[in-house]
Amino acid sequence: MLSFSIVIVPLIIGYLLDLIFGDPRKLPHPIVAFGNIIGWCERHFNKGEHKKRNGCLVAIILPLSTLFLGGLLAWGSWMLHPFAYYCVASVFVFYGLANHSLIQEGGEVIRTLEEQGLDAGRKRLSWIVGRDTSQLSPKKIYTAVLETMAENLSDGVVAPLFFYALGGFPAMMAYKMVNTLDSMIGYKDARYKDFGCCSAHLDDVLNYIPARLTALLIALSGYRKGIFSFIRKYARQHASPNSGYPESAMAGILDCRFGGPNIYHGILVEKPYIGTNDRELSIRDYKRAARINQSVCLITVILICLAFTPLI
Repeated sequence: MLSFSIVIVPLIIGYLLDLIFGDPRKLPHPIVAFGNIIGWCERHFNKGEHKKRNGCLVAIILPLSTLFLGGLLAWGSWMLHPFAYYCVASVFVFYGLANHSLIQEGGEVIRTLEEQGLDAGRKRLSWIVGRDTSQLSPKKIYTAVLETMAENLSDGVVAPLFFYALGGFPAMMAYKMVNTLDSMIGYKDARYKDFGCCSAHLDDVLNYIPARLTALLIALSGYRKGIFSFIRKYARQHASPNSGYPESAMAGILDCRFGGPNIYHGILVEKPYIGTNDRELSIRDYKRAARINQSVCLITVILICLAFTPLI
């Protein structure tokens, strides 16, 4: 019963806090601290003849340090008082989940596009995606939002919960450190190719199971005939070993087409298409994707609760 409450109580409180509030933009956030630390490391160690070695050390030391410090905080708060632990763990689950903000950010792009026009929509989209948005059509803006919601449903929701189930909030935060490393330095351009190589590969490894689990949960949440065949056909065509799974699942559920060429950091990247129905997209598609994201998050929380429920 003790292990059940240690896992489930913070999980439910953190989930409810994220559901209601989303990311607390006016409060200190550990991911911002992670970004500052990674930025410092990049400035000081991404130079000289040993960029790849330095990058590997950063990719290993930062997540392990996060795991160690998180474990120390968990142990110290429990020794102080169980109530202190529940408060600390709940806050970190809250910080580790990004479902509310993911849906909110996507919605703000769509509302900006519809209410303020194409240029405003392009600018607002640039806040949440890495691609060049300056020439995107309204249809491509919708596509980018839906792709981002699908991909980050894995990175920002299912994967953090998966690692929480494995090792509590310290493992959850260690995963978030790896994911932040990948998002900041895991690129193949001249600046990050060597230094970010290890971070990118580590992120691929850690997301292997969560990405496939996310695709399964998306398919179950919005089931339509042939969805599993659709995922099998398109998931492996994506350049990423993981992103293709949730994206193909969402594209299959919405019966639309993702992928195609986009410009990243001034370079044209030819991505394979996911799906064949090149139809117009609308706010109805965003709303359906938002409902699927909410369902997947809730189902994942329920599955963890069931996994830790004592058998009587």
